[in-house]
Order: sequence, then structure tokens, then C-alpha cells
Amino acid sequence: MLPKYKRVLLKLSGESLSSAHADPFDAKIIEQYVTDIKAITELGVQVALVIGGGNIYRGLNEHETGIERAHGDYMGMLATMINGMALQAMLEKVGVKTRLQSAIKMEQVAEPYIRRRAMRHLEKGRVVIFGAGTGNPYFTTDTAGSLRAIEIKADVILKGTRVDGIYTADPEKDPTATKYDTITYHECLTKNLKVMDMTAFTLCMENKLPIIVFDMNKPGNLMNVIEGKHVGTLVS
Repeated sequence: MLPKYKRVLLKLSGESLSSAHADPFDAKIIEQYVTDIKAITELGVQVALVIGGGNIYRGLNEHETGIERAHGDYMGMLATMINGMALQAMLEKVGVKTRLQSAIKMEQVAEPYIRRRAMRHLEKGRVVIFGAGTGNPYFTTDTAGSLRAIEIKADVILKGTRVDGIYTADPEKDPTATKYDTITYHECLTKNLKVMDMTAFTLCMENKLPIIVFDMNKPGNLMNVIEGKHVGTLVS
């Protein structure tokens, strides 16, 4: 089947890489992710990745730790680079060519983020991993994902989570919660559904960039999304 989307940005949380034993990395989860990513690249889909850093470092309360917000955010950006390097290593191991680009200069491990260079890598079939968020404190990796997706002219932003879409309430807490197959940006705002942080969501809405929220932990789900099957929730 031909892919529905030609160029996508896949946004993953850092926590998704961690194990139930609180280790920062679960090799089985990462292996499943890279296998699914490899499968869609073999269809000719151009893939960019943004991953959070929550499995390594999350912003802490400034009053409790003494670490100011901006400083803590830079620490979080470094955590996203560690995750990016882990995914890069596993992707290369299964034969997928990659490039890691950083919004903060660190030439020994990554290229600097240059939009046109990133797009050229994608055109050549390489998976591009965007690390270090936007390079600025006070912006989340959700915002970085939305921004990069718009910059590289992605067809859609795929938000891989551990639930299979957007629900009327948290399905892990409310058994009566029902899932949306499709929903508009405006409905998400009026119903106060936390799809992404508000800055990231507004960027997508203003640029008419569709968002698909789906369960990344189910093997083959990423391929189902790419083929246009009814998986997860489409926000448009």
C-alpha cells in the first residue's frame, strides 16, 4: 500500500524509552521503535524525530532544588541529546542512515540545526533527529516538534504516546472515557483537552498542521498510521 504521508515528524516522550524498573532506557522498547521507523522509511517516507528528555531529567521545583528554571531547561535539553544519540545508535544498528542535529552547538556529537541541511538529509532518505529542543529555555519539546515540523514542511506531526488516541478524559483514571476518532483544533481548546502544551498546539493550529495521537508501543501501529488506517485520533 502506498503511504498516505510523504514526510512526517514523529514526536516521542522521553519517558516512553524508560523501563518499568526506572532505568532510563528499555532496550526492547527502543528496538520496537526503530524497527517500526525502519519499516516506514523502506516505503520511502521521510522521517524526522523529536524526543523529550523526561526519562533522564525533568524540570524540578526551583524552591526545592535551588536550580532556576532556565538553567534546569538547559539540563533538560542535554537529556534530549542523550536520548537522540541512543535512538541514532539503534537506528544505525538496523541499517537506517541518520543525522542528529542539535539546537545547541556540540560539534563532536551532532550537526548544528540548519533547516535546509535537514531537508536535504530527508530528501536523501536519512532519518533526522532534532535534539536540544528549540535551543531556548521555557519551550517544551512539544513546541520544538511543532516548530521543526512546520519548518521542514512535514505533512503531519505524529505524537506517539502510550494511549491509542485522545479521550474525553484520562482513560487510565476514568473507565467511562470515550475516544475521539477525529476532532478539530477548536474542539480541543473548548473541551480543554491536553493534546500538547498550548504554544505547540497553537503553532499547529495556525499553520494547519494535522496532529495524529496514537499508541506507539503497539508494534506496527506506526505503519498503520502512515498507510492512512483508522488508528489513534486525528486533530485537524
